[in-house]
Amino acid sequence: MEGPRKVQYIGKSRPTMEGAGVRLKRAFGYHDVPRFDPFLMFDDFHSENPDDYIAGFPWHPHRGIETVTYMLGGTVEHGDSMGNTGVIGPGDLQWMTAGSGIVHQEMPQRTRGMLAGFQLWVNLPARQKMMDPRYRDIKAADPPVVRLGGGVSVKVIAGEIGGAKGPVRDIVVEPQYLDVIVPAKKSFEHKIKRGHTAFAYVIEGEGEFAPDAKEPAGPEHVLLFGDGDSVAIKAQEAPLRFLLVSGKPLGEPVAWGGPIVMNTQAELELAFEEYDNGTFLKHAKKTGEPGPQKTGPGPVF
Repeated sequence: MEGPRKVQYIGKSRPTMEGAGVRLKRAFGYHDVPRFDPFLMFDDFHSENPDDYIAGFPWHPHRGIETVTYMLGGTVEHGDSMGNTGVIGPGDLQWMTAGSGIVHQEMPQRTRGMLAGFQLWVNLPARQKMMDPRYRDIKAADPPVVRLGGGVSVKVIAGEIGGAKGPVRDIVVEPQYLDVIVPAKKSFEHKIKRGHTAFAYVIEGEGEFAPDAKEPAGPEHVLLFGDGDSVAIKAQEAPLRFLLVSGKPLGEPVAWGGPIVMNTQAELELAFEEYDNGTFLKHAKKTGEPGPQKTGPGPVF
């Protein structure tokens, strides 16, 4: 379909609990497969109450996916079985490719004010489910910020806009990950590859996300675009901030159990069997702590 994309689906993130007892909002997840292919899950966590997040996400395994954590406020300490450790703070990101298997933990730290951030799960194609795991630590100053007409600013985490390329590259699904701010009553237009899945998640303000939008969408809403050449978005009476994410769909079967996503039930069972018998990690530098017990479908950070 030529021209600006229309909004195919709009929904509001739903309260849920993950990890050892972290309260967050889920924009889409297990029950939305394959609607957002190649994206599996998107979570929004923000709270001024440490009781909502301090329990964190203790040691647990992942296989077959990539996870992207983007912080707006507060800090999270992390560590993994590859030997990576560190802290991500406001504006920082971590892009982790679990591949054949990794064990990690993410522990939010008590903060004065708001702890806020997002986590996106990106699926890996069958041929690369068992690739070597890797970890990318991206500091707040690394992604370029592009200034466009009308006062629009775009932080380029992955992909390219205005000749500026984001620091996250060589990712399988050719993602774009943009943090966009549009001044009140101004517009933003952006080309997206035809055939790629694209969605927006509203952080602040309200906006019309398609030329034929019947009503604006506000904070905590996710909007999935249909196919087309571009997106055309207009802010309402206040500045609009949203994340715009796109990527190449895989069109493959999904077998999902907790923190592991494979293509078949047999592959899923093998992954949990290996986790139980100690053969899960193929490229570990040091052994992680025990992860969670096997549970039904549903993610763990």
